[in-house]
Amino acid sequence: MRSYLEFEKPVADLEGQIQELRALSDKGEAVDVHEEIGKLEAKAAQALIDLYQKLTPWQKTQVARHVDRPHCVDYVKALIEDFTPLAGDRVFGEDAAIVAGFGRFRGQSVAVLGNEKGSDTATRLKHNFGMAKPEGYRKAVRIMEMADRFGLPVLSLVDTAGAYPGIGAEERGQAEAIASSTNACLALGVPNVAVVIGEGGSGGAIAIATANRVYMLEHAIYSVISPEGAASILWRDSTKAQDAATGMKITAQDLLRLKVIDGIIPEPVGGAHRNAEAVFQAAGDTIAAALAELGQMGSDEVRRARHDKFLAIGRTL
Repeated sequence: MRSYLEFEKPVADLEGQIQELRALSDKGEAVDVHEEIGKLEAKAAQALIDLYQKLTPWQKTQVARHVDRPHCVDYVKALIEDFTPLAGDRVFGEDAAIVAGFGRFRGQSVAVLGNEKGSDTATRLKHNFGMAKPEGYRKAVRIMEMADRFGLPVLSLVDTAGAYPGIGAEERGQAEAIASSTNACLALGVPNVAVVIGEGGSGGAIAIATANRVYMLEHAIYSVISPEGAASILWRDSTKAQDAATGMKITAQDLLRLKVIDGIIPEPVGGAHRNAEAVFQAAGDTIAAALAELGQMGSDEVRRARHDKFLAIGRTL
């Protein structure tokens, strides 16, 4: 059963009517309703287009967090062949919030890193809602160092509200682990490409997204703090998250204009969850084009270009 966001109520009502008519038709309790269903489908499709042409930053935040939105493991399954996951940081333990391993992307061997939120109660608990602990970032460093050693490009799939802020994580060196992972990204002599597929939250995202090319899905968000967190700090009122989202410039469109990201991957009307296959194809094509371009560069050039890219953010001269 499809889940609807609050602002999608007009579409939900129309699609609900369509389902009712189909159910009556299947039971033989209605005369020919195909024409009426067709009219309602056209009306629902147009209503969806109208809604998604003028989404506010807060509405985009809701879409980015949609429960049915494809997650990291879905992209890995769709885009990576012969994926072999690796576990553990060889210091403390395993962190399922970060999926990491090696596989083949369109025939090319790659290393893969990604935040996994989980899709139901059991998997969300297992993956800690995509909020990684120090061991997750140390695992990411281990994979990146292996990729560099074997000359394999690194692909990062970003979807996290942020790094886990628990006491245990802080005791085990959360800040240092995030910094080390970010530094490992910068030090890579192989190309790395990052795609924000849902939420890109603060250092928890940057730790695996400091890449030669950073892309966002059309309705993804990327920010230093969540809108709710910003509202709590600025106004001591988390209910003002909508105002915070608008002022923070967290959408893909804002961040492309500010030159924080390198491109936007289009989503189907209604969001990635309405047609996951189309999103996988679009993301795959974007990644392939970036890797083809970066593959022409030597190690020093790749590293220097990455450094220059991030040093240029925010410069006005």
